Amino acid sequence: MTEDTEVTEVKRRTRFQDITRQLRKNKSAMFGLTMMLTIVILCVGAPLFAPHGPHDSDLSRGLKPGFWSDDYLPGYYLGTDYLGRDLLARILYGGRVTLSVGFVALGFAVTMGIIMGMSSGYFGGWVDNVVMRIVDILFAFPALLLALVVAGTLGRGIDKAMLAIGIVYTPQMARVVRGAVLIIKETEYIEAEHAIGSSTLRIIFKHVLPNSLAPIIVYSTLMLATAILDAAALGFLGVGAQAPSPEWGLALSISRKYLVGGAWWAATFPGVAILLSVISLNLLGDGLRDALDPRLMGGAKL
Repeated sequence: MTEDTEVTEVKRRTRFQDITRQLRKNKSAMFGLTMMLTIVILCVGAPLFAPHGPHDSDLSRGLKPGFWSDDYLPGYYLGTDYLGRDLLARILYGGRVTLSVGFVALGFAVTMGIIMGMSSGYFGGWVDNVVMRIVDILFAFPALLLALVVAGTLGRGIDKAMLAIGIVYTPQMARVVRGAVLIIKETEYIEAEHAIGSSTLRIIFKHVLPNSLAPIIVYSTLMLATAILDAAALGFLGVGAQAPSPEWGLALSISRKYLVGGAWWAATFPGVAILLSVISLNLLGDGLRDALDPRLMGGAKL
């Protein structure tokens, strides 16, 4: 390992330590991180925490209340839905579906957004014009409306919902990446790389992309929250997950009519699960933004 490489590694460790220290000081961000990790652990470990399966039904125990009522059925802590299925199990297993849609859609949007934004910002010219006109066209539609149009065109299903949400958020990520690249490519060390004859791929993957990660990470966290919300919205509107999937949006859609009948828990708890997931990611995203913004880090350089 050369001396320059050792210096670079030390700088990276110092930068990571600064960001971690700043993030730990942010109580709301740590609360959001803890909440999100708890939700993920509960959903991944659903068989350990839910005493029943998500599809175990019995009409004789339909719409029974949970632990707060004298009519509580042992083992059904959050009550049952209209088919007598364990609501706790439905929420935990449904979280796997909703969160998976959000993460897969985010992965698609980030990948395509980096490719489009990096090409547009670095090469400029006609490439920038073409990519940005495509982005402008997609931005002309409200996000949820565009997701509905894409999902309706592709057909119903959870896989179609993933692709629809990924397409919707691709232009947003592309603009974030393009903005970062436009600033980075004008810096002195990029000019020095050009001067010594470094290849385009080396400059992009060695310097431009790594230095663009801060806004990508922050925006991805915030985007994940809205992607989860849109996944639930598509399920609620009937173009996302289909019955008998326990997906949160679909569960909320099916159970909302029982609110007026007094069975408030059937729709309330799936809604609370969506709410907590979105809030936790927004809190974490705000904390990451503060930690990765050099203007808010007392001069620490990224």
